[in-house]
Amino acid sequence: MPAHDYDVIIVGAGPVGGHLGRILSEHGLHVLMLEEHREIGKPFQCAGLVTPSAMQRVDLHNTILSDVWGARMYSPGGRPVEIGQPSMVRTHVVCRKLFDEGCVRQAIEAGSTLWVDSRPTDAVVDSDGVSVTINREGQLHTLRTKLLCGADGVHSWTRRHFRFGRPKEFMIGFQAEVSGYEGVPGRLEMFSGEDVAPGLFAWAIPNGQTHRIGVWVHPERLSGRSCEMLYDALITHPLWKDRFADTHETARYCGPLACGLLKRIYKQRVLLFGDAAGLCKPTTGGGIGPGFEQVHLLAPNLVKAVLANELSESKLKRICKPMEKVRKEQERARILRDLFVSSCDDDELEATFEIFAREHVVSLINEVGDIEKPVPLGIRLLKDIPEFRRMAVRATWALLTG
Repeated sequence: MPAHDYDVIIVGAGPVGGHLGRILSEHGLHVLMLEEHREIGKPFQCAGLVTPSAMQRVDLHNTILSDVWGARMYSPGGRPVEIGQPSMVRTHVVCRKLFDEGCVRQAIEAGSTLWVDSRPTDAVVDSDGVSVTINREGQLHTLRTKLLCGADGVHSWTRRHFRFGRPKEFMIGFQAEVSGYEGVPGRLEMFSGEDVAPGLFAWAIPNGQTHRIGVWVHPERLSGRSCEMLYDALITHPLWKDRFADTHETARYCGPLACGLLKRIYKQRVLLFGDAAGLCKPTTGGGIGPGFEQVHLLAPNLVKAVLANELSESKLKRICKPMEKVRKEQERARILRDLFVSSCDDDELEATFEIFAREHVVSLINEVGDIEKPVPLGIRLLKDIPEFRRMAVRATWALLTG
């Protein structure tokens, strides 16, 4: 039988691809990571939030720019709701370049090989492996691998080449890094309303000495506007313009987010991870934590299958079975997001914020709320707050009983 140059080739050396390379290499597999750019960590498009549970997996605390313990959320009319307690860190804001480099460095230290300025141009699966053609610095190379993993982000070449289909939702995110914004250390701010963030929210995230100001939105809710126009509407809005008056931009970033785990993330000898699989959270757009979780859910049985070179579609289906629970949780989070935010007009949002502002509701949010797992809080709100019980009629049976 043809020899294999590598046990696993990973397309994409971002944080999820790097973490996957590390875990597989630590279990004795021969791994190659491909990164299409000349350096790790550029460009980046997300807000740079990493939850404490995800950070614990990689111990890259040196990349943290600030810790976030709470949020001040504003209704469309300006009603503030403050949640969180300084004694409990909810998420970290990281330097994405340093964080991504750290994840990839850990993979290399564990034994993975990294090729930069390298991207696949073709991949052919046969009964014994995958032949991958790679453009590395302008030169074509063909390598054999037992398993091809796509951790190549929202625009995933792997997903498109093997025709996995599209994630359930694509959102567009835009943000600027600014100096001069006066915020409370450790507290992010969120803005809602049709004018600035139709169906979702805009944000101001403390980023060490600067802030990240941004917005994300469903494309169909833009109504002819761009995300840059929504950003401009935020910083010039009559309610908020004084807050942004002294800010100065130092950088801008824009890109899509894929939310909604694909029905099938596996084919014979091919497997998708992270954003490529549509794992971004529908409530926040975060993808690093879910991507790390996927790696750890699948790795034990995946390593055994690679060592035995048993990577049929049916075998990978069994290995990926734990992801069904993740998919279900993601769908429940999407339903709750739509109930409380995305399906509401500004008047409905005002009514919701009036309820959120009540002391006992804030206490419930602080007690149950978890940025990584929003479903328990959403269900408690539907069950415990009389004004929200009418929403339960619009929820599915799966949401309430799953």
